[in-house]
Amino acid sequence: MKAYRLILSIILLVGSTTLFAQEKPLRVIVIGAHPDDCEVGAGGLAILYANQGHAVKFVSMTNGDKGHVRMKGKELAKHRYEESMEAARKIGVTYEILDIPDGELMATLENRHEVIRLIREWEADIVISHRPNTYHPDHRYTGVLVQDAAFLVTVPNIVSKVPALKKNPLFLYFSDNFQQPNPFRPDIVVDVTSVLDGMVDLLDAHASQFYEWLPWIMQLDEPPTGAAERRAWLRAWRLPQSIITDEIEKQLLKRCPHKKLSDVKRIESFEICEYGRRVTDDEIHMLFPILCTD
Repeated sequence: MKAYRLILSIILLVGSTTLFAQEKPLRVIVIGAHPDDCEVGAGGLAILYANQGHAVKFVSMTNGDKGHVRMKGKELAKHRYEESMEAARKIGVTYEILDIPDGELMATLENRHEVIRLIREWEADIVISHRPNTYHPDHRYTGVLVQDAAFLVTVPNIVSKVPALKKNPLFLYFSDNFQQPNPFRPDIVVDVTSVLDGMVDLLDAHASQFYEWLPWIMQLDEPPTGAAERRAWLRAWRLPQSIITDEIEKQLLKRCPHKKLSDVKRIESFEICEYGRRVTDDEIHMLFPILCTD
């Protein structure tokens, strides 16, 4: 009888420990090249995590001091910092912007160490960034820097003033449409339909970009002037209904077999970087408790 009680106590203890491990808030860091890149690449994901009480940090590797048709330099950097802080406030995430000029980011040893510091200090479970083969050099070098940190964050004698992580995080890439040297692969697909309004809030906070700079550089028609009309225009332009390809459908149903695909209006997808943590399907569900929530 005593042996039975001992075994039962061990089972209950292990069960409660596992539950605690699953309920411990996750820590996610999203590293973009410019203020607003994190919002574009993983804004919906960030909102879903934040809504569940997980800790999310956005980082911009540059200060965004070039991306405008009228403002520039310190004035623009300050303006974009304020927009980023407003975006962070709206969804409850942390935001850090490095003081590197827009268009001048390089994959230097100093910047690699800075990325290692950022990931370690956040004690990240998940790291998300650009693939290293996109159209903008700042995007490419951000991807390279994060990719180069993917193993080194666990090496104690590198950036030794900041304790090394005991477990390598899962590293992910934002989605993109570039084909060379290899096309994006949607390993993890997240239905963000339920937080579309919050995603509009994020982009709307970056007024200098989505209502001024990008329409100008892309030669679009002038956005509407009314607040409600601007938001509707922004949603139609930047957050249209996602096309559910066969591969996207396969990944959605793999993680959530009972999902009704006709209800999926918007998705965000991510590719797993093979240089970071290798994960099983069970671990993916633990790291992504947001996958099957409606």
